Amino acid sequence: MTSTPASPYRHRVSTPFSSLRLPLAAVLLLSGCHRGSAEKAASYDPLQLARSSKDVVLNREAVVPPQCYTRTDGIANPCWTCHTSANGRNGMDDASLQEEYAFSDVGKHNHWTGLFKDRRAAIAKISDAAAIAWQREDNYTPLRAVLAVRADHLGWRPDHDYSRGYDDAGFARDGSGWRAFRYQPFPGTFWPTNGSVDDVLIRLPAAFRRDTSGQDSPAIYRANLALLEAAMSVPDTTPDGALHRVIEAVDEAAVGVDLDGNGKLETLTRLERLPAHYLGAASAIPVERYAYPVGTEFLHTLRYLDPDRDDRKGLRIKELRYAIKRARLDDPAQKLTYDEARSDKALGLLPWFRGEPEIGYLNDFGWQLQGYIEDARGRLRAQTTEEQHYCLGCHGTIGITVDQTFSFPRKLPGAAGWAVQSLEGLKDVPQAGQREPEALTYLKRATGGDEFRANDEMLERFFPNGTLDETSVRRASAGGDRDLAWLLLPSRKRALLLDKAAMTLVAEQDFIHGRDALPVPPVNVHREIENGDTGLKKAGRTYRDGRLWLDWPDGQRAQAQ
Repeated sequence: MTSTPASPYRHRVSTPFSSLRLPLAAVLLLSGCHRGSAEKAASYDPLQLARSSKDVVLNREAVVPPQCYTRTDGIANPCWTCHTSANGRNGMDDASLQEEYAFSDVGKHNHWTGLFKDRRAAIAKISDAAAIAWQREDNYTPLRAVLAVRADHLGWRPDHDYSRGYDDAGFARDGSGWRAFRYQPFPGTFWPTNGSVDDVLIRLPAAFRRDTSGQDSPAIYRANLALLEAAMSVPDTTPDGALHRVIEAVDEAAVGVDLDGNGKLETLTRLERLPAHYLGAASAIPVERYAYPVGTEFLHTLRYLDPDRDDRKGLRIKELRYAIKRARLDDPAQKLTYDEARSDKALGLLPWFRGEPEIGYLNDFGWQLQGYIEDARGRLRAQTTEEQHYCLGCHGTIGITVDQTFSFPRKLPGAAGWAVQSLEGLKDVPQAGQREPEALTYLKRATGGDEFRANDEMLERFFPNGTLDETSVRRASAGGDRDLAWLLLPSRKRALLLDKAAMTLVAEQDFIHGRDALPVPPVNVHREIENGDTGLKKAGRTYRDGRLWLDWPDGQRAQAQ
């Protein structure tokens, strides 16, 4: 049985870096030895703040995001999107958190006080021209250049050149092995109308990109990604024997494997079963549903909103997020980890994670996460320990995720899903097992366009007189004349407003008190929590049917509707 990492619900904030089992020389480098001329010569030091504050954690419950302090008033329930019944290999089974507040003594106080700051005066001082110029600056290339020559840097070095773009199949033209994919955005905060446009890239380890002789093989890499897509994206309502998934065309002759077992080497565009193992140099690695292979990487950016682009995607990056799977947990270890987390939480033990801000932190399920965020001048810098704890909550302590991730299980099926993220042409489809489209369902249950019901534009567009206009929202679903871009992208005016609000937060550098820069303080947020009944169950407003997977229409056609 694979050894189980310690639960995050422990007393200490961090453990020595050596717990990550790196060589002693690496530990000495990080601890300060051999930091020399490279650091002094850098035009800016993206690691300085993280290194100097690595042991400072003021909010011991930074894993609890601001959205968890939503005032439901016994009616509005955005909580179902994250907290749901056990599914797939996710055994958190935390749907009860919709029914009652269950915060630790530390968590009862809402530490995200930045939510309550009125930014209107500061926003008024920023011109439209200044906001547009700001979000059209490239702050990624300088980070990449600085870290490329830092001999003392032990963390992930940004190895993707965004400026070179992608080919027609979504592969990065820089030869890095990264591949872009399109996905249905997770409801609520991650809708662009609430502040940011994002995109995600995936990369599999070198063995998955090579044939059995060790030579690079685009055909093998495409096929392995297709197998991973089928393993991660088919809902748990579909048993192994009935599995089916539209995939990018795979030439069985080119990969030398009869994937569908019909005795012929053909071109497949639909997978009806999963083989026992991956292909090529990765042929010894089993294909497991809802489990990424060790070494799988994700690169995620949150970007400003460009008010003059149809897709609203700005050049400037607010946050750069990197994740790599370092260890595999088998089913018994996975179950034990979930059981231990629930037990420790019930005891009121506070979170801690192994790692350092420069190289990232490990969650209980074998994922190492590392993040960069803007400094006061808009340059990307490594996040501090406390700032990175913010990400570890969603990627490790909630019931909705599939192997602790969000985006890839929501990939648009097949070849059409291998491209840079765009909402154009995407339709609002239901979550697995549900009948109504996901965005419509969210708007009904949350009674607003975000968790706080503070998105005035969404309220004005789709809640006239306080009542949801379902007919309008359904225009973005299958058969309608609109798409998710129309439904979820902000207007030019709102895009500029949100950009300016974000700029004020960057100037303050107060991310430990929240990174949701709202123009006006939201009303529907608790400052203090008293544990107990949320009122949602009594009102018949709790739901155990939240699923990350989607029911794509018409047999999962490999195209946007």
